[in-house]
Amino acid sequence: MGCGVAKSNKFHTKKGGKAITSMKAAVLIQRWYRQYVARMEMRRRYTWNIFQSIEYSGEQAQIKLYNFLGYLMDNFNPTSTERNLISHIFRENEVCRDTEWERHFCYKNIEVPEIYSGPRLIFPLTVEQVAAMVEAFRNKRQLHSRYVLQLLLETWKLLRKLPNISRISTCHSKEITVCGDLHGQLEDLLLIFYKNGMPSLDRPYVFNGDFVDRGKDSIEILLILFAFLLVYPNDVHLNRGNHEDHIVNLRYGFTKEVLGKYKMHGKRILKLLQKIFSWLPLATVIDQKVLILHGGISNTTDLCLIARVDRHKYVSALRPPKKRTQYPVSQTSVDLDMEDDLSGTKNNQRRVSLIKANSFGPRDGFQRRSLQDFSGRVPRTVDEEIEVRRRQSGFIKGGFSHSQGELNNLAVSSASQESTDTADTTVEEWKQILDLLWSDPMSQNGCIPNEVRGGGCYWGPDVTQDFLDRHNMQLIIRSHECKQDGYEFCHNRRVLTLFSASNYYEVGSNRGAYVKLGPDLVPYLIQYQASSMTRELTLRKNVGKVEHSALKVLREQLFAHKSDLVSAFQEFDKDKTGQVSLNDWATAVESVLRLGLPWRMLRFQLATCKTPGGMLDYQEWFQELSIKEPQMEHIDQGLLETLYRHRATLETIFRIVDLDNSGFITMEDFRQTWKLLSAFLKMEITDEAISDLSVTIDTNQDGNIDIDEFMEAFRLTDKKSRLERGKSMFMGTTTDLTKLEGDPNI
Repeated sequence: MGCGVAKSNKFHTKKGGKAITSMKAAVLIQRWYRQYVARMEMRRRYTWNIFQSIEYSGEQAQIKLYNFLGYLMDNFNPTSTERNLISHIFRENEVCRDTEWERHFCYKNIEVPEIYSGPRLIFPLTVEQVAAMVEAFRNKRQLHSRYVLQLLLETWKLLRKLPNISRISTCHSKEITVCGDLHGQLEDLLLIFYKNGMPSLDRPYVFNGDFVDRGKDSIEILLILFAFLLVYPNDVHLNRGNHEDHIVNLRYGFTKEVLGKYKMHGKRILKLLQKIFSWLPLATVIDQKVLILHGGISNTTDLCLIARVDRHKYVSALRPPKKRTQYPVSQTSVDLDMEDDLSGTKNNQRRVSLIKANSFGPRDGFQRRSLQDFSGRVPRTVDEEIEVRRRQSGFIKGGFSHSQGELNNLAVSSASQESTDTADTTVEEWKQILDLLWSDPMSQNGCIPNEVRGGGCYWGPDVTQDFLDRHNMQLIIRSHECKQDGYEFCHNRRVLTLFSASNYYEVGSNRGAYVKLGPDLVPYLIQYQASSMTRELTLRKNVGKVEHSALKVLREQLFAHKSDLVSAFQEFDKDKTGQVSLNDWATAVESVLRLGLPWRMLRFQLATCKTPGGMLDYQEWFQELSIKEPQMEHIDQGLLETLYRHRATLETIFRIVDLDNSGFITMEDFRQTWKLLSAFLKMEITDEAISDLSVTIDTNQDGNIDIDEFMEAFRLTDKKSRLERGKSMFMGTTTDLTKLEGDPNI
């Protein structure tokens, strides 16, 4: 018996040893997996930071450029060449009867050829026609410009009747679907319709702005949304986003897209869209409890003020409308911002309009009213204002007789005071709209200017709580920011950010999402990714692919700032050894690029040419960046680097200078463009350098420069990408992507 017991103990001891070994192995595997996932998450986060930092830097540059051009408009002599080049983008206060605009945008003289195979529209539209148009766009067919103009004109007529803040209720339907930014990605909109169904009487939608730019199908998305709006005006609601702005469109692709697809009538389409964007509602309220707007709020956001602004005055939200010059009653006010081609000519004929007073009364009166639009209120003419003031002063009842001159002086004095008040009100209204379209939430309390984007503000959870309490609401749904999961809650789940453009930065970079709200107003979120390619990738491959794309963009940014970086490195390299420490490298790079990125972490991806002493040879490092630049040895290198660094800004100025939207500019306009850029950057660019550049580009010697060819000729390319093109795009890593994983310090 004793032997049997001993034998049993030996057996159990042996079995227990195996169990311990298995547990240790499981712990090791678990530890490895957790480290692996942590590394993947870290790579995913800094990749995201790269994309977002560069995106916001571009937006900031765009706003700075527009402010600079606005300064030129306000301070340059009206006859100066520079002012004439850019004046057309500031024509925002056009005074013209609606019937005259309708004649200007008339489509009836545009013939549709028999060979046209796209959808044909008959108004009023039916849901069957809209479904056919959606299917045509799915199959890459284009809508004829006649139907585009007709559809846009009908949309413009309808939008003018809508309030600034739309009010809808869930009691008429089971659920309301809210979509965020689409940014020209038709694939995402079609996927939403596939998963959720198209808009209908029992399936209302709210689309929360940023329909255009960056994607290649922006005009198709607009036409689909506008068509559904015409068919279901009470069940489809469109909010304006910060990209529904013709100035922003110049930089981010929508202007170029429309002119490319509609070469003959593109200019008229863009002008009509400019007016449509200014008439888009600013916000939507569901059941008086949920506020939907594109950007956000600030500590001064006032829905009563927003409800009564003349929203169409703010053609671009980047700058308040320019105040018109006021004249005495006996004179007329000439609208200096009237578009030249309204009358079909290219001369500088001006249309004349009477001054109109615009008085809305005290704010207290609006506090007691529901959210509604006061923009349709018809202002009084000067004669009507004189008559009203005569009655108010008791002139008629009291039998007093005042001369017409005295009455005119009274009216002019009042008009002058009202002009000052109106200017102050206009700036206040503009700030409200700017905050609505450009703001972002932050985790800290308070409200501060949004220096990262250059417009709007950052607002904290205390501002959210105060706003919701004042308006008796429970949730803010906003868009404006790309989120990796397509959505994100913040401020104690009182703010929901919704982004519907999947694969925004790169295939696999983020999901898209939309939200459904029922009578209980509890958000039900649906996520998706439009590209089937992402479903074929493992986590490692997906992160590696997106990371590679981000590092490519970052390497180009670093190379474009080469001279400034060398100067920054030399500040640390006092002995002129050509080497700096990795910490000094990171400090210098941030001081030049100012992107707020974790450079010390990224150094393992970007700076691998270290000497044995742990130093970095920065001249060799620039070669390692593997950026191929165009062969332009005879062109001033300072000019070339300026072009690389400010390529998007330069292209924006080109688009502005291209008055007829032909895609070509003259040599003189080319020189003036560089003069504008040099003034904007506060740097001197010689006439000789500009002449050398223009001669190089004008290969056929016709005196004109093709904007697209010029910008493509000076595009920096990543040689690493070219070398890796032969490899499978689904390979797990490349050399520069694996260094981080092998580092024991991470």
